[in-house]
Amino acid sequence: MTRRKILITGASSGLGAGMAREFARRGRDLALCARRVSNLEELRAELLAAHPGIAVAVRGLDVDDHAAIPKVFEELRAELGGLDRIIVNAGIGKGARIGTGRADANLATATTNFVSALAQAEAAVSIFRQQRSGHLVLISSMSAVRGLPGKKTAYAASKAGVTALGEGLAIELRGTPIKVTTVQPGFIATDMAAKAGDAKLVAPLDKGVNSMVAAIEREAVRASVPEWPWRALGLVMPLLPRAIMARLG
Repeated sequence: MTRRKILITGASSGLGAGMAREFARRGRDLALCARRVSNLEELRAELLAAHPGIAVAVRGLDVDDHAAIPKVFEELRAELGGLDRIIVNAGIGKGARIGTGRADANLATATTNFVSALAQAEAAVSIFRQQRSGHLVLISSMSAVRGLPGKKTAYAASKAGVTALGEGLAIELRGTPIKVTTVQPGFIATDMAAKAGDAKLVAPLDKGVNSMVAAIEREAVRASVPEWPWRALGLVMPLLPRAIMARLG
């Protein structure tokens, strides 16, 4: 099945903007949300200039404003005449060692990455239940596979919550016309990855985005991307001694 009308949150930069460009190249209509509306408007102009046959709707949305999410999703659904796929991508990479006086950073990460992802999933699945069809995509992380130490502890925990959310929904909705995919990217060259200090095994943005879009189009229940080396590492990481994980983290 080709999903023609796709909503992406956190679409103003990084992976969200990259996925928007790739789906636009494939001729899909797009609904793009983010806090930075000026970035969205610039992206819309770019996409329409390159692909004049598509429709691109944009809305400002802070996903931490949970009450606003269903309203914005419904507005975009009305503007595009439906939504076939919703990609829950918005997230942040703040973090500090727990107990060092930066609880604000860790709580912000947990809220945006998990609680706000749950709020988006609530709105998305509500739409899909009404339509009796749709594809929910949750962008998690390879850090969900195993708890990480130091400043990445809260981030990894928040993404583990996203993966568990996707797994639970995939089990519940199996055999229905509503599909659920959880994508677990490894290190991909974005501003957020650079700020987090991820310097090893970093895939170029275009390679990372292409692998994510390919997994989404397959509608796999769960996908580690880019497949090499992250699929193999996903099998190995849970087995590593904690001393090794401490060095890797």
